Amino acid sequence: MTSIHDKTVPAFGYEIIRDYILPTILGKHEKDVLYWAGKDLARKFPCTDLQLITSFFQDAGWGTLLVEKEEKDGYILTLSNEADLFNLENRTFRLEAGFIAEQIQSIQGCITECYDEKREKQNQIVFTVKWDNKEKIG
Repeated sequence: MTSIHDKTVPAFGYEIIRDYILPTILGKHEKDVLYWAGKDLARKFPCTDLQLITSFFQDAGWGTLLVEKEEKDGYILTLSNEADLFNLENRTFRLEAGFIAEQIQSIQGCITECYDEKREKQNQIVFTVKWDNKEKIG
C-alpha cells in the first residue's frame, strides 16, 4: 500500500494553487492570511531546531533553506530552488515567513517576526528573522 508520503504532486499543480487560486480567493488579504496560516502550520509540524526547519522546507518542496548569518537576535536565511520553479513574479512568500517565525519563536521562547525579500536575479528569497529577548512567551 502506498502512503501519502510516497506520493508527489507535479510542480505545475502546486503552482496553480499557490500562485493563482489562493490569490484569487484571498484577495487583498493574501499576505496577512498566508503569514498566519504559516504560523498555524508550524504549530501542526513543530521543529525543534534549524536543521529540522530546513528539512521540512526540503520535504514540503518549498526549496533549499540555508542559514546565511546568525545574529544575537536573529537570522538571515535564504531560500533557493535549484529546479528554477519559483514564480517570483506572482508568488508571495508570507506562508514560509510565518512558518519560520513560529518555529523560531518556539525554539527561542521570544516573540519573533520574519520578513521576506525577493532577489529575482539570484532566484532566491531572503528571510530576515528577528526576536525580542525582552518579550518572552509562555
